[in-house]
Amino acid sequence: MLVLSRKVNEKIVIDGGIVITVVKIEGGQVRLGIEAPSDVKVYREELLAKSAGRQAAPALAGV
Repeated sequence: MLVLSRKVNEKIVIDGGIVITVVKIEGGQVRLGIEAPSDVKVYREELLAKSAGRQAAPALAGV
């Protein structure tokens, strides 16, 4: 894992096509802006976990 320190308006560029910008830092929250090509899907991790849980639930229903 790469760990970076950034300030407001500083950016991180991934693979030349994805740009992450620190938009705001307030208290314990950091707001990020993400620019990516339209073919790149960007998800919040907690939504993926919920989605995976929903998909697994029917498989467990018969157990």
